[in-house]
Amino acid sequence: MKYEQLAKDIIKNVGGKENVNSLTHCITRLRFKLKDESKANTEVLKNMDGVVTVIKSGGQYQVVIGNHVADVFDDVIAIGGFKSASEDKDSNEKTGALNKFIDVISGVFTPILGVLCASGMIKGFNALFVALHLFSDKSGTYIMLNAIGDALFYFFPIFLGYTSAKKFKLNEFVGMAIGGALVYPTITALTSGKALYNVFNGTVIQSSVYLTFLGIPVILMSYSSSVIPIILSTYVGSKIEKGFKKIIPDVVKTFLVPFCTLLVTVPLAFIIIGPIATWAGKLVGAATIAIYNLSPIIAGLFIGAFWQVFVIFGLHWGLVPIMLNNIAVMHYDPVIATFFAASFAQTGVVAAILVKTKNKKLKALAIPAVISGFFGVTEPAIYGITLPRKKPFIISCIGASIGGGILGAMGSKMYIFGGLGIFGIPSFIGSKGMDTGFYGSIIAIIVAFVLGFLIMFFAGFKDEEVKEETKNETPLVKQEVLISPVKGEVKALSEVKDEAFSTGALGKGVAIEPAEGKIVSPVDGTLTTLFPTCHALGITSDSGAEILIHVGMDTVKLDGKHFTAKAKQGDRVTKGQVLVEFDVEAIKKEGYLVTTPVVITNSDKYLDVIETDKKMINSKEDLLTVII
Repeated sequence: MKYEQLAKDIIKNVGGKENVNSLTHCITRLRFKLKDESKANTEVLKNMDGVVTVIKSGGQYQVVIGNHVADVFDDVIAIGGFKSASEDKDSNEKTGALNKFIDVISGVFTPILGVLCASGMIKGFNALFVALHLFSDKSGTYIMLNAIGDALFYFFPIFLGYTSAKKFKLNEFVGMAIGGALVYPTITALTSGKALYNVFNGTVIQSSVYLTFLGIPVILMSYSSSVIPIILSTYVGSKIEKGFKKIIPDVVKTFLVPFCTLLVTVPLAFIIIGPIATWAGKLVGAATIAIYNLSPIIAGLFIGAFWQVFVIFGLHWGLVPIMLNNIAVMHYDPVIATFFAASFAQTGVVAAILVKTKNKKLKALAIPAVISGFFGVTEPAIYGITLPRKKPFIISCIGASIGGGILGAMGSKMYIFGGLGIFGIPSFIGSKGMDTGFYGSIIAIIVAFVLGFLIMFFAGFKDEEVKEETKNETPLVKQEVLISPVKGEVKALSEVKDEAFSTGALGKGVAIEPAEGKIVSPVDGTLTTLFPTCHALGITSDSGAEILIHVGMDTVKLDGKHFTAKAKQGDRVTKGQVLVEFDVEAIKKEGYLVTTPVVITNSDKYLDVIETDKKMINSKEDLLTVII
């Protein structure tokens, strides 16, 4: 833990674990509710390295940390064993169905994505070596490498049982036990041979029954490498476990809760959840193939064009399970595989910029971006080079679209979820070796790269930074001007009724008494933090200034009431873009001040922060000048 010692010192000086009733955090501070505030060593905490100050307000004992409060909070929770009230709040936060789905999928797959890619790469290269006749598929080398690469996929339900359980707050080892039962060798072996009888005869889901449980027919499927059955089973298991926790006495919970949860969940998984999930998986696979079969070229053009957009917004997580499901059900995926050329198109565009630009800083960014791009890691290229300049990003999408169309036209299929970039090439080698689809993948990535390079090279781009440097080759002082994020009366920070702001402990800046309930971005940059209650937000400008905007005093207690987010955490924002709207009068009627500090939290890194001399200011007028 990064802040372990700080967390221990904080717990000790708030009076110890036993003096803490509850703990939450907002954008800058830990908010304790203490049983007895007199037991806290306030002066010790104020003088502690890593603590900005301590404030007692509204029945809360607030330890001000700064922008990294979330990391300190996690360590305090872990060491103190406290229940995280903010976690409960987050779990009840209203989000759309799509956002919830993406959150679940990313939560389940992200922890194992690295080993998933590694295993796929091993299997892919093993297939490549056999295709090149370096060794046979009967050799000991092949068998050993195949075991290393295939272990994750064969026992996939066990791994997903762990990550799903963690996501759904089920005992992780119970989740693994459910996954282990689904791939238990004795049961797996019963999926062949003579059936007791068949059910659903004459329908699409006609199935054979090989055993019964308490007289109930069990429709056995092959759950090795499957995705949907274990995720659903773990979700149901989390609800069952929660029910048993409520009724089983504490003294025997340790073993009786897992005992009862497994006894109920595993039979349900085999009798109901598994078959339904497997049938659903087959239908999803059939549906995606049907769409693909209507026009593989159009499907490839579309997925290729928008794949990078999906990645930026996190929507690709909704497509990854379809790919994995197709590979599990049909042993290949031709649909989502059409994204493969996207990283090469992006790399080609950046390579053209590298060749053409005369800006040393841009060249320094482009060189590692090109290298990482060949290995499928395009974030440096997208966020550092092409997306901010817009046209290069659009060109990369065009190249990716053409590459996707070629993949569709050539019938290229991914047989495993392997590595990214050049390491993903062996993923297109099937049991029959290098076929048309494999060579199609090679053609697609070459065309995407070359097309991205040529279009970018001849279309050109504005090397604006070069021109700026030419005008002033040896700038002695640089500055960044921040516009006002809100309309209202400008006040000195010293007038703010909160010591963390009034003393300048959180940084230099000003306060504004809002005349309207609208917060706009003062800079071009990234919305790095947006607290769930929307009362506070942090923005990092393109030049590195870290800006904290805090609407009102103690407005975190409103729990988001009267606030509406117009952007989301992680968004790229532009100067003047509306980020949050709030009801000024309603907040005042609730008894809260709406005075809004605007602070440069890393102002110690700058020569100076100069405030406007205006008493009244409109949003989008110059407010602060940061001297770099």
